[in-house]
Amino acid sequence: MKTIGIIGGMTWESSAVYYRIINQEIGRRLGGHHSAKLVMASADFEEYTIWQKADDWASVEKAVDELAQSLVRAGADCVVIACNTQHEVAEGVIERLPIPLLHITDVTAEAIQKAGFRKVGLLGTRFTMKRPFFRGRLKNRYGIDVILPDEEEQTYVHQKIYEEFSKGIFSDSTRAQFVTIIEKLAGQGAEGVILGCTEIPLLVQAEHTTVPLFDTTTLHALAAVEFSLERSPMED
Repeated sequence: MKTIGIIGGMTWESSAVYYRIINQEIGRRLGGHHSAKLVMASADFEEYTIWQKADDWASVEKAVDELAQSLVRAGADCVVIACNTQHEVAEGVIERLPIPLLHITDVTAEAIQKAGFRKVGLLGTRFTMKRPFFRGRLKNRYGIDVILPDEEEQTYVHQKIYEEFSKGIFSDSTRAQFVTIIEKLAGQGAEGVILGCTEIPLLVQAEHTTVPLFDTTTLHALAAVEFSLERSPMED
């Protein structure tokens, strides 16, 4: 079993979900008392919110890079950034990383392709929805088109992520509004909707809508499990 390195704390609410999913899946697959071999470097999310508001992505990249390198020193065999937005700096981090970084957009794209879809909606922070690191990668690498909510809805989603979800607040009224936005995207031609913030799946699950959902948190965590259990050629 390879060791998974997790960059967490952005936010800790979803980082806890990563930890649970990975360990549950390892136990399910291996049986007995098995649990995951993993190390986590957890950030202070407040620092990242300040850098994001200032459009200071250089500071975000420096901080994420330092966390990634600390995971390498701790014995990690791969790195998982447990946050969609911080993948804005993933390419720079990858350049200096001696081990694989499992990109959250790639694992999401694979699930969309498996479903046979070519056009999906995307919910996330304004950075994830607007900047090209996520939707541009989907289009350029996988040929997947992305539909975004309108500007007012984007503002609503972004604010709820920072004002509620990052603080552990998940209300029925917010869920109802998110479901309305999801179903509106489906009405505009989205074959499914990406929950492109690792906290959104704590609010909205498949049971809340008939629209197919792509839960980036679960997809990313399961990809880490696959990597951890993958046999190397020397083991065959």
